Amino acid sequence: MPEAATAAAERATIGDGEFDSEFDRDTALTRRAPGVYDIDLSAGWTIMGAVNGGYLLAVLGRALADALPHRDPFTISAHYLTASQPGPAVVRTDVVRTGRTLSTGQASLLQYDEAGNEIERIRVLASYGDLDSLPDDVRTTAKPPAFPPVDQCFGPEDSPTPVDGGSAIADRLMLKLDPSTLGWALGAPSGKGEMRAWFGLKDGRDPDPLSLLLAVDALPPTAFEIGLRGWVPTVELTVHIRCRPAPGPLRVSITTRNLAGGFLEEDAEVWDSTDRLVAQSRQLARARLG
Repeated sequence: MPEAATAAAERATIGDGEFDSEFDRDTALTRRAPGVYDIDLSAGWTIMGAVNGGYLLAVLGRALADALPHRDPFTISAHYLTASQPGPAVVRTDVVRTGRTLSTGQASLLQYDEAGNEIERIRVLASYGDLDSLPDDVRTTAKPPAFPPVDQCFGPEDSPTPVDGGSAIADRLMLKLDPSTLGWALGAPSGKGEMRAWFGLKDGRDPDPLSLLLAVDALPPTAFEIGLRGWVPTVELTVHIRCRPAPGPLRVSITTRNLAGGFLEEDAEVWDSTDRLVAQSRQLARARLG
């Protein structure tokens, strides 16, 4: 087969059309060659001008689901090297190991500077499997977070003033925050480093393992409730997907226990509509103390 025909045959859209959702359209990639994908990062998932880390993780997660023989992320760890910008990007994947129940791969997302030089934005290492094959036994001391129903919580649209720096991602999310974690918005942060919210996609798309990668990084930073303001860039984020979520809104609970040396951790739990713990994460972020 001629080289041009081979390249044309290799190109395929990964993700778009699976659901009628902006999230799926904006995380869809074009397979250029085995393990190499092109994407135009959408400005619709930005906050303060930077592309949201959870959205970016979902992009890389979708590429790895195509590159690996297993479809579901079990654990994925990302190091955020430089801030991603809306526009063209390339994702390169490598298969590290394949097994009967788990396969492991790595991926990098790259963009280009004005001179055409590649800049690596994120590097990921992940293990994938089949969530539907897992046994259904649950032995846990974890309890779902208790906070008011959706109609008694508040979202960005309820704020009398716009978010500092702009937050396009807020227009794409159903995000309703627990009033007890909203002191920062009223000028009276609690100091507890907690954030809780109902979470979903505004167009009504039900959650799945890829959207859980977005959910763990979509709430306002816990640093706001500690009394800090401004961008809190992620340095490293690890997500564990525990089971396939049931349809309906998710509850997300995030806590920070320690801010030291200009860095803080955020521990997140995501619970589905059946009170099942479906995802956990920890991230290290830089806090602007000035």
